[in-house]
Amino acid sequence: MKSRILILGACGQIGTELTAALREKYGKHKVVASDIREGDADMMASGPFEIIDATNYEAVENIVIHYEINEVYLMAAMLSATAEKFPAKGWHLNMTSLFNVLNLAKDKKIEKVFWPSSIAVFGPTTPRVNTPQHTIMEPSTVYGISKQTGERWCEYYFHKYGVDVRSIRYPGIISWQTLPGGGTTDYAIDIYHKALKHNKYLCFLNAESTLPMIYMEDAIRATLDIMAAPAEKIKIRSSYNLAAISFNPEEIAASIKKQRPEFAIAYEPDFRQEIADSWPQSILDTEAQEDWGWKHQFDLDAITEEMLKNLEKTYKK
Repeated sequence: MKSRILILGACGQIGTELTAALREKYGKHKVVASDIREGDADMMASGPFEIIDATNYEAVENIVIHYEINEVYLMAAMLSATAEKFPAKGWHLNMTSLFNVLNLAKDKKIEKVFWPSSIAVFGPTTPRVNTPQHTIMEPSTVYGISKQTGERWCEYYFHKYGVDVRSIRYPGIISWQTLPGGGTTDYAIDIYHKALKHNKYLCFLNAESTLPMIYMEDAIRATLDIMAAPAEKIKIRSSYNLAAISFNPEEIAASIKKQRPEFAIAYEPDFRQEIADSWPQSILDTEAQEDWGWKHQFDLDAITEEMLKNLEKTYKK
């Protein structure tokens, strides 16, 4: 059966570019974007759009029925730093939206679900270097707790009800097309904007805060690949580790200086430092490589080149 797709949270950091990629792959009329607010002009002009609160089961169900949706990408979420400020709201959005989609799949109203997890599922007791797929998870943030809980529910719905749910644990995602969205790893986007606008950056993490990162193009490709893989290839139904590269603020600053020697960075860690310190420095994604052929393409210098080149064009408009 041909895919008819609904994206919940299409206006977010990942959702914006995922929507464009899915419309390019499947055709604009086969991909319904949705969010609690309208998208930008490009999104609104490129295909159908619905304003939906992802925590409202009836609203989501009505759209699924109206458009005859068979695949849902649930990208609506409150990210790490924002959820720490509004714990109850973060939990409600992240968990209620997931149950709504899982229950639609359980009741056979949709056939396939993508739900993103995160490296935030790991905690301070997790091995921080080369974190394996199966390891200790004791997340210390609202976002991480909701993602770990979500992983358990995804696996439960697969085994108990046969729900075809697929997930990857995104590391920090770097993109020039969307502004930072409130995550702890978003310094790695903001730093490029500040490099072009001010030739300096005040970082809210310390110089040695090494974290797993990925370029958006790789992240989108991984998302499309796992959803396109035959069901028998998807052997993990909680969430797959996904790795690309790891670096710290000092290293990304050095990469920028190769192209902009005058760039300067200073450090003023805030509450996000504690969050970063609870996450892995590097992770292993052997299972994703073996099960559905995952492999990243962008290293740090390639990311820097893409970010500066494209943002420079954006600022000149």
